[in-house]
Amino acid sequence: MNDEFNVTYLTFGGHVELQKYRFLYFAIMFTVYVLILCINLIILFIIWIQKSLHEPMYIFVAALLLNSIVFSTNIYPKLLIDFLSDKQVIARSLCALQSFIYYSLGGSEFLLLAAMAYDRYVSICKPLQYPIIMRKTTVGVLLLLAWLLPAIQLMPSAVMTKNLQLCSFTLTGIFCNNALSKLYCVTSRTLSVYGVVILLNVAILPLLFILFTYTRILIISYRSCKEVRTKAAQTCLPHLLVLISLSVLCSYDVIIARLQVYFPKTAHLIMTLQIVIYHPLFNPIIYGVKMKEISKRLKKLLCEGKLV
Repeated sequence: MNDEFNVTYLTFGGHVELQKYRFLYFAIMFTVYVLILCINLIILFIIWIQKSLHEPMYIFVAALLLNSIVFSTNIYPKLLIDFLSDKQVIARSLCALQSFIYYSLGGSEFLLLAAMAYDRYVSICKPLQYPIIMRKTTVGVLLLLAWLLPAIQLMPSAVMTKNLQLCSFTLTGIFCNNALSKLYCVTSRTLSVYGVVILLNVAILPLLFILFTYTRILIISYRSCKEVRTKAAQTCLPHLLVLISLSVLCSYDVIIARLQVYFPKTAHLIMTLQIVIYHPLFNPIIYGVKMKEISKRLKKLLCEGKLV
């Protein structure tokens, strides 16, 4: 590569024996991508077509599923192209965009789960006030904030890194994420501090809010009748499972990319694939199986070919 090419393009160095297994990688990842699209779209269709599911809880579920589709579409097409290409490269500007969308959607996921936790808290702990508090306007505002706040907070970081000089042009991963920070000649303390602030605002604080909310739900449900406890378990368990999944994968991303912990290349690839495979598939499966109303209509659609 000449200098001009290096300034403009970055190379993905996280692939393992790509020349030997490129068609196997492509076949597996293409199949997974199609599954992600189909499963998420089916659940979205069920929520959209069934008026009885046009409630805040299911609207937030639909938003999470939409996030999974956009998240996967941000990663998979480029990844599939790289599997079949001789050189796994990406323009720096496109890499920055991919990273921006990746973390913006990750932050949205935490905020959407926080909104869902609040919805469950009001539904279970303040049932008489639920129609007044969780109006369409409230749901719309929560959705807007969940999608806009992470993007707005990431914009200054994107501007600050735009003109930073690169001393390396090979990323350790297979798509663009925080590993970009390792390529800069000078580590900006301001940028590092601002990154911690973003992590606090869009991940840690929502996580603490969710834990606090579900603790309150657990306490109130324990003191209530069996019907309330059953309702709490049926509606809160899927959200908690998704939260645990997201938190584990987010922790891995922070530990590897920001703290620069060494991982063998193969182990790094396997864990990275977990992020792009496991979570986008996990969300619709959990909500489709564990949420009674969605599960009932999904079975009817698959077994009888109809929803009504």
